[in-house]
Amino acid sequence: MARLIRESFAEIEPKADELAQYFYGALFVVAPDCRDLFPVSMANQRSRLLRAIVYVVQMVDRPDELTTFLAQLGRDHRKFAVVSRHYDAVGIALLSALKRFLKQKWTPEVESAWTTAYGLIAKTMREAAQAETGPASWTARVLDHRKLSRDVAMVRVQTEGLLPFRAGSYVSVEVPQRPRMWRYLSPATAPRGDGQMTFHVRTVPGGWVSGAIVNHTKPGDTWRLGPAMGTLNVRPTATRKRLLMIAGGTGVTPFVSILDDLAHWKRNPPVHLFFGGRRPEDLYALDDLRRLTAVSKWLTVTPVTEEGAIPGGDRGTLAHAVTQRSSWKDHDILVAGSPPMIRATIAKLLSVGVELEQIRFDPFTLD
Repeated sequence: MARLIRESFAEIEPKADELAQYFYGALFVVAPDCRDLFPVSMANQRSRLLRAIVYVVQMVDRPDELTTFLAQLGRDHRKFAVVSRHYDAVGIALLSALKRFLKQKWTPEVESAWTTAYGLIAKTMREAAQAETGPASWTARVLDHRKLSRDVAMVRVQTEGLLPFRAGSYVSVEVPQRPRMWRYLSPATAPRGDGQMTFHVRTVPGGWVSGAIVNHTKPGDTWRLGPAMGTLNVRPTATRKRLLMIAGGTGVTPFVSILDDLAHWKRNPPVHLFFGGRRPEDLYALDDLRRLTAVSKWLTVTPVTEEGAIPGGDRGTLAHAVTQRSSWKDHDILVAGSPPMIRATIAKLLSVGVELEQIRFDPFTLD
């Protein structure tokens, strides 16, 4: 099944944008009420669907990790009031789109593989949603908003009731300036008992939500947050392997949260964080990270820039800088940043002998 899914998706991936457009058209014909769940502009939504499909295709032969992701996604979708018939409609639309674009390569074997795969996806998401007893979403009030750099803002919110999450997780966020345009953001602090959460947000070119958060959010705004998701967490009970963290831009946010959490442990694994950006000014959190290294013997921070130099830093891409330093074969590796940065970094790590099982990353964290 995994082979058939990967091979068939590779055939249509060059036309993935057209496939996504056809999929949503088919979905809204099969289930017209689904249209109200989505924003007026569907451009970003289509790209997020493609990332979801690509991620599932990548993980199709790693069932434990895929099941964890799908269960989180199912719990998250409760905020949309998704019901069973919506899953059925999505399945019909997806298979219809695949059949249209695969044409003569839509064989009975390929149809069976995708039908089985989607059945397992829908079953996992449905069961996780039905088993969840907590809130479908949390209301949060903006307490503070300030610029950390020209295009990065810090936003501190307080939820009504505690939203449970682990350091390194991410949550879906809806802001009043962009209703129904949910985006994923990682808290920059470890969990605390007062319901406060801090986010770092960078404006993304063409990013309607990120632009609204950075430039137009104000104290008193009401946000809506979905349940926590993600795999970028480090538990005190885990094996004390060395940790390598690779962060591009605001991808450093979940690692700031993890480091905040680690700072309260009695014993820590050695951590080496590579923090990269195009220019020195993009490394907005570097001063805070360096202050943390001064009191944390277990932490090493290496800044990386593609243009311009930073004292004690490396030049080039993150992928190049990381693999020039060590083989990292005895490390657990966490990667966060834009999808292109994550893909390039993982490809480079694999090319120098790092095992895929050592690497963890989360999809969908970009606007």
